[in-house]
Amino acid sequence: MIRTNSGLRSLVQSLRPMTSSLSKLEAYSCYTSQAASALQQATKPNSYREDEYAKVDWDNLGFGITPADFVYTMKCSIDGKFEQGELAPYGNVELSPSAAVLNYGQGLYEGTKAYRTDDGRLLLFRLDRNAARMKMGADRLCMPCPSIYQFVDAVKQTALANKRWTPPPGKGTLYIRPLLMGSGPILGLAPAPEYTFLIYASPVGNYFKEGLKPLSIYVEEEFHRATRGGAGGIKSITNYAPVLKAMARAKSRGFSDVLYLDSANKKNLEEVSSCNIFLVKGNVISTPATNGTILPGVTRRSIIEIARDHGYQVEERAIPLDELMDADEVFCTGTAVGVAPVGTITYQDRR
Repeated sequence: MIRTNSGLRSLVQSLRPMTSSLSKLEAYSCYTSQAASALQQATKPNSYREDEYAKVDWDNLGFGITPADFVYTMKCSIDGKFEQGELAPYGNVELSPSAAVLNYGQGLYEGTKAYRTDDGRLLLFRLDRNAARMKMGADRLCMPCPSIYQFVDAVKQTALANKRWTPPPGKGTLYIRPLLMGSGPILGLAPAPEYTFLIYASPVGNYFKEGLKPLSIYVEEEFHRATRGGAGGIKSITNYAPVLKAMARAKSRGFSDVLYLDSANKKNLEEVSSCNIFLVKGNVISTPATNGTILPGVTRRSIIEIARDHGYQVEERAIPLDELMDADEVFCTGTAVGVAPVGTITYQDRR
């Protein structure tokens, strides 16, 4: 088993206070009266107490869908301007069979979490980063995108409206999923005439079934997650279904997840299926550079910044597979997974 670095444990623990540090979001720290009014109207029919919880077995939360009460929706026409959004009860979405998202995969998603504090407040984590990443992805897929203010305000409204679904401190988080999709009908291959931005939420526990136990990772040689010039560096919905085959095969062999290599040379590390990877060797922390095939994770960036504050040397570069097998410690990061330690790496006949 890859040994645990006590200094790195303190580094990872630094993420917790950082969650409450919203200095980069001070411009969004207050709701507009319009947003507050919309939220009040949307939640009025159920009139839940501020400290009330939904009826959920908080001690046995997995990472599955348990729909919270409200969904946020905002639409945009071809002029590229999103109108005022609104909260509505969770339910199915009506789409044309010829919607661009269904026919051509014109869609993006983000992921973030709301954390409940001991005194009942909700904390959100670096939403401006998610908003900026969605904007980058929207540009790549020829879609208009909500502004950073619209994105942040919409997530705040969604979190507040679904507060009773946010687990007690230490029991999990409220996972919040923003989606941007080409909802308008189109037959020929072209950008959609209409776009929908929506957000739903679900209480979740640990992403991996192992919980906080170290993961067992299999290095994939046959399949690739992304290629140069493709869409691997954005959260396009088309990036995720193609990894299911490799994941299913690895899990059938008892592994937690799959680590992909670069498609050009098949020798450098890329990503795990849904998270970034880091190596520790002495006082040096290394992670693959984001070069268009690797997602620029928000948790990844936070770890890099905190590590440097703690005196670690952090390198973002091409990492040969041999370095992975010789590392002191390996861990994965992502919004869904948090920070997950890796216990074993299997490549061909080496473990």
